[in-house]
Amino acid sequence: MLPTVSKGRTPTAVRPSPMFPQYLRRIVKWQQMDIEYTFWQMLHLCTSPKVVYQHTKYHKQTKNQWARDDPGFVVILCLFLVVATSAYCAAYGESLAHAVSTVVSVVIFHFLIAGIILATCCWFLTNAYLREEAPNSHVVEQRVEWLYAFDVHCNSFFPTFIMLYVIQYFVSPILVAHGFFPVLLSNLLFMVAMSYYHYLNFLGYDVLPFLDKTTFFLYPIGLVIILSPLMILSGFNPTRYIMNLYFS
Repeated sequence: MLPTVSKGRTPTAVRPSPMFPQYLRRIVKWQQMDIEYTFWQMLHLCTSPKVVYQHTKYHKQTKNQWARDDPGFVVILCLFLVVATSAYCAAYGESLAHAVSTVVSVVIFHFLIAGIILATCCWFLTNAYLREEAPNSHVVEQRVEWLYAFDVHCNSFFPTFIMLYVIQYFVSPILVAHGFFPVLLSNLLFMVAMSYYHYLNFLGYDVLPFLDKTTFFLYPIGLVIILSPLMILSGFNPTRYIMNLYFS
C-alpha cells in the first residue's frame, strides 16, 4: 500500500531532526569532519555557487536529506571569524578585554544567533508559504529541514565574510577616511556583499524541487540597490559606522 499523509497528524519534518544531536556531537570531533570538502565548498561559493548546490542534490540522493551532516563548515567559518576579528582588534582595539568581548560578540551574536534567527524565519516562510501542494494524497509531503535553512545561511554568509571582513580589513584605512570617495567605495562594497548574500540565499532554496516562487529571496537585492545611492548621496559611510560601534 502506498503511504498517505494524515491530515490529523503533525508531519514528522516539523519535529526536530533526529540527526541534529549527532550533528552537535560531531562539532567536537575534528577527525570526523571533511575539511577538504569544506574548503572546496567555500572556494566554489565565491566562484561558482551553482556547483555547490548541484552537489546538494547528490547529497539528497545518497543520504536522503538536504542538510549537511558534517559541521565542519560552521566550525571552520567560526575559526575564520575569530582570526579576522582578532586582526581588527589588533589594528583598532583598545585592550585585550575589549578584543575578547568583540570576538565573542561577532561569533556568538552576529553569526550564530543572527544566523539561527534568519534560518528560522526562512524555514518558516518556505514551509508555510512557498511549498507546492502535493498533487494527491499518495505523494509524500516534503518540507524544508531547519538544518538545511541554517546551511543556506552559512553558505550565503561566507562570501559576505570575505568581502566585509577580509577585503574591508585591508582597505579599511581608505574606507574610514572622510570624503566622497571613501563613502562611495564603502557603499559599493556593502551593496555587492549584501546582494551576493541574497543571491546565494535564492540559489539555496531554488534547488529544492518542492518549493515555488523562490524568486521572493531576490527581492531584497532590489531594495539594496535602491538604498545604496541614497546612502551615498547622504554621505553615510557604513564602514565608519560599524567601526565606530566596535572601536572608538
